[in-house]
Amino acid sequence: MFLKIKVMKKFFIGVDVSKLKLDICLRLNDELTKELIIPNQLRAIKKFFSDLIKSSSATDYLICAEHTGQYTYPLACACAEMHIDLWLENPTEIKYSSGMQRGKNDKVDAQRIAAYAKRFEDRARLFSLPDEKIRILKQLISERDLYVNDKGKYQGQLTDQKHYMAKDDFKKKSARMAKLIRDLKNSIEQIEAQMESLLKEDPVLQRQFELLCSVDGIGNKTAIKMIVETNAFKDFKDPRKFCCHAGVAPFSHTSGSSQKSKNKVSHRADKSIKRLLHLAALSLITSKGELHDYYERKIKEGKNKMSVINAVRAKLVLRMFAVIKNNQPYQRNYQNLLA
Repeated sequence: MFLKIKVMKKFFIGVDVSKLKLDICLRLNDELTKELIIPNQLRAIKKFFSDLIKSSSATDYLICAEHTGQYTYPLACACAEMHIDLWLENPTEIKYSSGMQRGKNDKVDAQRIAAYAKRFEDRARLFSLPDEKIRILKQLISERDLYVNDKGKYQGQLTDQKHYMAKDDFKKKSARMAKLIRDLKNSIEQIEAQMESLLKEDPVLQRQFELLCSVDGIGNKTAIKMIVETNAFKDFKDPRKFCCHAGVAPFSHTSGSSQKSKNKVSHRADKSIKRLLHLAALSLITSKGELHDYYERKIKEGKNKMSVINAVRAKLVLRMFAVIKNNQPYQRNYQNLLA
């Protein structure tokens, strides 16, 4: 979850996060006052911050780091416990704001991050840890995707090599593969059962799950992924912004005399949710229904197929946000009472 910064800061700390260590650069206005390296462990981070704020207040500091996934978790936990403002920024934003760069090392990266925090303090969006259930759901989704990918690879081996191996060799290999596939299926089923129980423990999450599943084309996996990606629809209020996040919002590409370029989606997007939306859109346009008729009509008008599919993906996002906002299941023949 992200919040806007309210108090102007006195100290800016740039943190370059890696798996085992944190490179830290402390900046006071335009001067570097301290540079050091500490282990990327919760205990070491808390000790560093406690020593740092003895002679000042926690509200004087703004910690800025690149959002590098799970490696930022100890830093986020330490900042939350000690009530220090943490800004996790997209690495691309920092990279392109730093001008031309030659060479790279962790110490210089920490300096650049601290300079970025000082320069763009007014843009800071403070990070706070998501709810415990959202965090666990995110971990379970990641683990399930890992098993699903492995299962697909093993099943592909059984299909592809059946006619290209000796019969006895393939029989032995298929027996080993079948055992692995069974174990993966059991693990996937256990994870999905755990996710369902987590949703049932929280009335808000369970209600959101039911509302999302009421939308045509949205299944359990997509519904849970939407809840996790939006932090139970707290981080995203505008469906158009989520379309941009998911890579289904087209952008114009025109410059000078190049005015005939088609609008294109950006590759800077969350590909995991985009893939689920794409599969949902394909299921809708290949079965009878409102969006199937929409797809056929647009194709007859001469529209590009992928552009129409992308429009269907965007429509799905709009419908999911609508059912959450209205707190009502999706209605196929909805009529606005104010019309």
